[in-house]
Amino acid sequence: MRKRLLTEGAKELSYEIREIVKKANQLKALGLKIHWENIGDPIEKHCQVPEWIKEIVGEIVEENKSYGYCPSKGLLATREFLASETNKLGGVQITADDILFFNGLGDAISTIYSLLSMTTRIIGPSPAYSTHSSAEASHAHASPLVYHLRPENHWLPDLEELENKVKYNPSIAGILIINPDNPTGMVYPIEHLEKMVKIAKDYHLCIICDEIYNKITYNGAVAHPLATYIGDVPGISLNGISKQYPWPGSRCGWAEYYNRDKDPEFDAFCRAIDNAKMIEVCSTTIPQLTIPKVLGDTRYKIHRDALNEKIGRRSALINEILSEVPELYFNPTYGAFYNTIVFKPGVLNDRQTLPVENPEIRSLVEKWTENVSSLDYRFVYYLLASTGVCVVPISSFCSELQGFRITLLEEDEDELRLVFSKIRDAIKAYVKSA
Repeated sequence: MRKRLLTEGAKELSYEIREIVKKANQLKALGLKIHWENIGDPIEKHCQVPEWIKEIVGEIVEENKSYGYCPSKGLLATREFLASETNKLGGVQITADDILFFNGLGDAISTIYSLLSMTTRIIGPSPAYSTHSSAEASHAHASPLVYHLRPENHWLPDLEELENKVKYNPSIAGILIINPDNPTGMVYPIEHLEKMVKIAKDYHLCIICDEIYNKITYNGAVAHPLATYIGDVPGISLNGISKQYPWPGSRCGWAEYYNRDKDPEFDAFCRAIDNAKMIEVCSTTIPQLTIPKVLGDTRYKIHRDALNEKIGRRSALINEILSEVPELYFNPTYGAFYNTIVFKPGVLNDRQTLPVENPEIRSLVEKWTENVSSLDYRFVYYLLASTGVCVVPISSFCSELQGFRITLLEEDEDELRLVFSKIRDAIKAYVKSA
């Protein structure tokens, strides 16, 4: 080509959650049974959407108007419903004009970061959800800026580190919070959230809060919505129905703008996000039509509570199997449906292996582990080749830690126990192998 096509930031776009699938499928083709623990799709793990939700969707599908465009910001009745739901929480009050729909939160995240000035940065948590960290780094043509969640302290953030980075880096204009957190399953205590908002207020920043899992908490935890503690700080809440119903195939998420009137620069940014969506015509119509009917139905809370209880039981079972492994930092989860398992410093090395009987598979894993970027990749590849369990290395989540992320979605308890017993036994064998 006469000109370079790729931006410098393109190298920051990565998504190991799905990249590992390519390797797993290679092994599957060689006859290995794969246990998929890499991606958070409840439907793939046999979660049953209740009949009453399917009936609502079916009734809407029968309406001819459901096949047409909707307004670019989203259906007015749905936005009014969501604004009313937020306003019931107390705290910030919004209107339908403060809500914008997207084709899933991936679309929202991509749009928001792409509109930032190249010299403007959003600092986010590490381990990071890859969609956020990759998009932020790509727009800035630089490595992500992060504050660290500490596994030795129940995954709570290092707030002193966060404030120092904000204080001494004037390019930072916002703080990203993911609550409940992906990939750790941590739910923020209200006192930590209030301190993070104070940092934002003191340094004239905005807050972006990914709340896609805010209805998925268990074992006594409560996910405090951004609207209830943000005060008069400008902020954006991100949410959707992919995890809540769950309906991941709907690709239907939205942003809520808080305190636009408090800062003209923030208001202009929100208007730019709206205008970017106007160019695309509209987001998905049918999923939007379901939202007032499903979330407004008295059966919804019963349904969601039952799903949360199941996830909580799985969390307890995984805790029972893995918490006694001395080489790990293990924290029980309280929200979302993930857990991040971290090896203690010095546990992993480049000589450790697991037995792989199939010579073709053994040859592949030896090739994969020749030049890994981090030692947790080596463990993940050997775990996959030896046991068929597919997990994601935690260093791929913009983290210096070494470990892996798993899900809490398996509906079959016998399968769940089998998979995590395989993981436990593999860890024990791996660390003793060299």
